[in-house]
Amino acid sequence: MAEIGGIGCGCRGVSGGNFFHPGGFSLKSCFLEQRTRSNRNFFRNVSMFPPLKRGRLITKWSSVAGNSRIFSMDAREKSRSFVLVSSRHKKVPVYVMMPIDTFGIDASGCPIIKRLKALTVSLKALKLAGVHGVAVEVWWGIVERFCPLEFKWSLYEELFRLISEAGLKLHVALCFHSNMHLFGGKGGISLPLWIREVCIVKITVSLSSLLFLPIFQIGDVNKDIYYRDKNGFSNNDYLTLGVDQLPLFGGRTAVQCYEDFMLSFSTNFEPYFGNVIEEISIGLGPSGELRYPAHPSGDGRWKFPGIGEFQCHDKYMMEDLMAVASQEGKPQWGSRDPPNAGCYNSFPSGVPFFEEGHDSFLSDYGRFFLEWYSGKLICHADAVLAKAADVLRRRQEEEKKSSVMLVAKIGGIYWWYKTSSHPAELTAGYYNTALRDGYDPVASVLSRHGAALHIPCLDMADSETPEKYLCSPEGLLRQIHDVSKKRTIQVTGRNTSERFDEMGLRQIRENCVQPNGETVRSFTFFRMNEKIFRVENWNNFVPFIRQMSAEV
Repeated sequence: MAEIGGIGCGCRGVSGGNFFHPGGFSLKSCFLEQRTRSNRNFFRNVSMFPPLKRGRLITKWSSVAGNSRIFSMDAREKSRSFVLVSSRHKKVPVYVMMPIDTFGIDASGCPIIKRLKALTVSLKALKLAGVHGVAVEVWWGIVERFCPLEFKWSLYEELFRLISEAGLKLHVALCFHSNMHLFGGKGGISLPLWIREVCIVKITVSLSSLLFLPIFQIGDVNKDIYYRDKNGFSNNDYLTLGVDQLPLFGGRTAVQCYEDFMLSFSTNFEPYFGNVIEEISIGLGPSGELRYPAHPSGDGRWKFPGIGEFQCHDKYMMEDLMAVASQEGKPQWGSRDPPNAGCYNSFPSGVPFFEEGHDSFLSDYGRFFLEWYSGKLICHADAVLAKAADVLRRRQEEEKKSSVMLVAKIGGIYWWYKTSSHPAELTAGYYNTALRDGYDPVASVLSRHGAALHIPCLDMADSETPEKYLCSPEGLLRQIHDVSKKRTIQVTGRNTSERFDEMGLRQIRENCVQPNGETVRSFTFFRMNEKIFRVENWNNFVPFIRQMSAEV
């Protein structure tokens, strides 16, 4: 997700590399964490869980938006994940993600598939190379583009037919986000126009007359449906979690919009389930990942390796925070995010909230805020994956089709991983520190709904990252593998950077196949473009595919 770049910040002039020792955390932080834990019993560590109630684990915090709850699941509870009896797979199926500009918008404003003939030839070449399948992004902003509940699947019917005829399988990514930031706002796929722009609705008044009514864009009237940072900047790549349970979209909530889309997809493409479509990932946030847009790379606000900023200043998230703080008897905690948390391009050193002082992430307030902030993300995953799992289960039971694996993506926030506070992960919504496993609650929710965990960074090694930024993609992968085994969920993954060199492809192979013979369930190569077919790259890529397809 991140690109190496300069640091530009208007708040503090601080330097990186001297925040914490790369090996771990200090005795002071450990003592303070233990003392704080004993003083505040309602804050739980991930190894401590409240009682079960109707199959769910409930905390004392309720949410204004839909009475959602923060919960986790005991490791002994049986997972519904589609895990084989043996976790050792014979080979690693490789999907290649479609080009970023597969779809475009024509002069009339309608979506089209670009370079169709070249795409057909490319699919045949991938099949001959031994590629298992392709990954296709199915965009909400294409299918339900113009009017609510008006789904148009013709582009994907044509594309899926081409892929099937080429003998390739499908990983389908249902995308409820926008990718316009990747094109500088002058291209790409936006959220549906009926959310962003004026929508003209045709109403039949009588057999002889029609009435055309303009409905003004929801996002223009109400900017708070988008994430907002402390300076008031909004991010229209994904709807804020605050509207998950609010009927702001023609009487539907955001979660209901996602559910209707998934239902329509399953109805249209049921014949492909199991025999062509093998995996379906469900978009849960920016770039389809379960996270907050804390590191916006497209508009200049953030550059690697900045710690990012908390994204909770839309009115719906703030109303929820105020309500939860009042329930806790601390209404002063509900007015905003931590005021001493720096800015997008801050380094951790010199930022009080991410150090070990009285007003840090270790304080009562710090723990309260981070539990709420990460908990909203967990509740979002729970709500959306519950709908997705129900849609898939019903379709497969009715049609007696072989199972399709449900997948959820997370971000690979690997910079500042070797610090005590893990600040870049905290702003992204992962309450992961040197003393707390923030990925265990995520894996718990996925296990509950039978979903696999999809992770990036499989091409990365610690030795290839800047040491002064205390990065550890390998440490992050080890932690996620460990928690996935604990929660008995499968792992799939992809590369973060475009790699065709032998060293990069070898690193992918090593991260996909563990020393004990265990493998990831599948790997997605990110992504197809003209470079992959250059002779020097193709000569490395084809042997890589053959190695991944060989028996472990």
